[in-house]
Amino acid sequence: MNLPAARHSVSVAGVITDDHGRALLIRRRDTLHWEPPGGVLELGESIHAGVCREVFEETGLKIEPMALTGVYKNMNRAIIALVFRCRVLGGQLATNDEVSGFQWATPQEVRAMANEAFAVRILDALNSRQSPAVRQHDGIHLA
Repeated sequence: MNLPAARHSVSVAGVITDDHGRALLIRRRDTLHWEPPGGVLELGESIHAGVCREVFEETGLKIEPMALTGVYKNMNRAIIALVFRCRVLGGQLATNDEVSGFQWATPQEVRAMANEAFAVRILDALNSRQSPAVRQHDGIHLA
C-alpha cells in the first residue's frame, strides 16, 4: 500500500523581550488573538533569516534571534514551530494588514491574553532555561 508522503510546515516566531521581563505580543487582525510575531519559513530561507523577516513584516522591528527557546508541534495541522528569544536592534512598531495592535506583557498578562498553545511559547522564551522546550499541542491546548 502506497501512502502519500507526510508533509510538515515549519513556522518561526520571535519572542521579543524587554528589560522589565515582558514580551511583545501582536494582535492578529484575522483572529484578534494575541501571539508572538511569526510565520511560515519560505523555501530556501535560513531559519534566522525567516525569524527576522517575519518579525519585521509584522512589527516593523529589526531583531536579532538570541536563543532557540522551544520547538512545538501542532498535532492537528502538522506544523512545527521554532520559537526564539530575540532582542531589538532598531526599527519602529507599526501596525499593518496582519497586525492591529501591540502589547508588552508580563508573564501573568500573557497567561490571560493568549491561548495556551501560544502562551506557553512566550512563557518558555521568558524562562531562562538552558535547553529549549519541546512540546506538542492541538492548536489551542497542550497535549
